Amino acid sequence: MSRPSNIPFNHPYFSGRELEFIQQAIANCQISGDGAFTKKCHALLEKELGTPKALLTTSCTHALEMAALLLDIKPGDEVIAPSFTFVSTVNAFVLRGARPVFIDIRRDTLNLDEKLLDCLITSRTKAILVVHYAGVACEMDTILEVAGRHGVPVVEDNAHGLFGKYRGKHLGTFGCLATLSFHESKNFTCGEGGALLINDPQYIERAEIVREKGTNRSRFFRGQVDKYTWLDIGSSYLPSDILAAFLYAQLETREIIQSKRKRIWKYYEENLRDWAAARRVQIPTVPSQCEQPYHMFYLVLPSLQARQALIAYLNTREISSVFHYLPLHFSRMGRKFGGKKGDCPVTEEVSNRLVRLPFYNDLTEAEQMRVVAALKDFRWEAS
Repeated sequence: MSRPSNIPFNHPYFSGRELEFIQQAIANCQISGDGAFTKKCHALLEKELGTPKALLTTSCTHALEMAALLLDIKPGDEVIAPSFTFVSTVNAFVLRGARPVFIDIRRDTLNLDEKLLDCLITSRTKAILVVHYAGVACEMDTILEVAGRHGVPVVEDNAHGLFGKYRGKHLGTFGCLATLSFHESKNFTCGEGGALLINDPQYIERAEIVREKGTNRSRFFRGQVDKYTWLDIGSSYLPSDILAAFLYAQLETREIIQSKRKRIWKYYEENLRDWAAARRVQIPTVPSQCEQPYHMFYLVLPSLQARQALIAYLNTREISSVFHYLPLHFSRMGRKFGGKKGDCPVTEEVSNRLVRLPFYNDLTEAEQMRVVAALKDFRWEAS
């Protein structure tokens, strides 16, 4: 079957064994959470990342909610987070009563500006939420030094960065807790899903309880107790083993998927580098100490008008492109916590000018040629 002429922003990818593994999960007669494929995913993530414990969840949002519960976030506590992020990063902690303190981003990597961190920490700060934008690592050396000096735990929102590295160490293994996303738009997917990575073993036992509705059901199924009971607050954060089966098929082919994405990212970078420099367009920056997982390719245009015009123009060429995060600090909810326009100037500027190009595992070189050609045909006033 021929591919449609339009180029979508994202397209689900099937590595080949998803249906086979789903059939196996059904044949196992356990399609609820923590079945055989869930355990396979846990083992793979723990081995590859070197994390003490990985727990699949129904979403990255739910993994973040678990992190807030495990850190005993309470009303009146503060958490520091970039304004340039998805709402889930902050919302999971706001649900526990925390007040978000928004930090601005760097112009190069679009990650939180570590130089601003020290002055935002107060006696009420109970967590620093780190987001590795586009899978490119934040400056973790500085962040961990500041956090350690103040005794504040670090949580990594690593929704973009599975298998990315900072100074040779996997993202998601720096904070006491970290979260992953397996949403349809991510490198590895099961449609909707996530994971909590537990790097500080003190949280493991309680994490299993929180994930199982506040019960010690996991210990019961392992034969460690003769019955299970209600021990703590919690919720139902386990994904179906059918989703885990789909995900395992993707994780099993991680090297193939990553090589596809590397080719796509490199093609954009090599073919747009000179054009971008001539047109005052910013392309992604990857510092030498970072190994990215090739999650996305974006452009930062000179103005909001240029960005909007480009999205509209690409649409006429049957190419879908999208902008990304809107600043959280002066959203309707952000203003309730005292946020106002001007608090995070780089975030405000970049969010108005950023556009993401089509990027998915089976994007062909011919399709990328169309995208690049359309970009080079686009004209705007470079005032």
